[in-house]
Amino acid sequence: MLRPQHLLTLRTVVRTGSFALAARDLGYTASAISQQISALEKDTGLVLFEREAHGIRPTAAAHRLVEFSVPVLAAMDDLGHQVHQLATGATGRLRLGSFATAGVRLIPPALSALTAAHPRAQVQLEEGEPEELVAAVNDGDLDVALVYEYGLSPRQWPDGLALHHLVREDLVLLRARDSGLSARLAGLSQARWITSREGTAGDLSLTRLCATAGFEAAVAFRSNNYDVVRELVSAGLGVAVVPGLAHSPSEAVEATRLPQRSAFRRVMVLHRSENSNPLLGTAIRSLRSAAPVAEPFVHPAQDEQAG
Repeated sequence: MLRPQHLLTLRTVVRTGSFALAARDLGYTASAISQQISALEKDTGLVLFEREAHGIRPTAAAHRLVEFSVPVLAAMDDLGHQVHQLATGATGRLRLGSFATAGVRLIPPALSALTAAHPRAQVQLEEGEPEELVAAVNDGDLDVALVYEYGLSPRQWPDGLALHHLVREDLVLLRARDSGLSARLAGLSQARWITSREGTAGDLSLTRLCATAGFEAAVAFRSNNYDVVRELVSAGLGVAVVPGLAHSPSEAVEATRLPQRSAFRRVMVLHRSENSNPLLGTAIRSLRSAAPVAEPFVHPAQDEQAG
């Protein structure tokens, strides 16, 4: 099998007319050059040089082989460039997962920063709940994902996954403005509640928050779409507790941070510890840069890693 390095050596020897000069240009010894040419002659069955008393003379076969090698070596140079681009992430691919709220608030600015840094990279975005995203990362179907856990509903993460804290959200009580309803949980035992789908982490967190206040929430409506939740609250159909990223200021809704120490949701970036994707570091930095820095209910996390 022909070796590209031997073809490069042949081209240099033919150009310089000397093993010694070729060795100098290529950084080898003259003996190493001679061995490479001998190996190439053996592989091709061609006589490439006539050995003379005071030097060497390339044969017609050598000149033809140099001509044939030009596109091959050019292709190898291009392949080397492409490999370098892939290794540095310039033309790599990143598979990113996110839950809906982060998809609205964090993903657009993060992807803007990521694509600015690597404009030729391919980024695939998938949306799902944390359970689905964790499984996809663990199985290698996603490189990185945004996930969350509530202070009153902590999660167990599989071994082999790395977690980087991104933001900590306050849990925010939403009431229709001028509703006259209390800003304290304990004063809302008779209120109608709006929360997420039964069995979700948000629903479980609300159940436990209300339990600490001494009552069971009377849930009137459920939706995993926080836009829907806010509209139902603004229409006076109930009260709700939402995480900070899900809150949008509105003249129709009054928002109050819950003071309980456990009233928070933490958003994290998750990936396999052994993932060597060169785009991974840039993706994490881009997600960090997307974290809001001047919002009352969302706080950037310390630069720490968990798990």
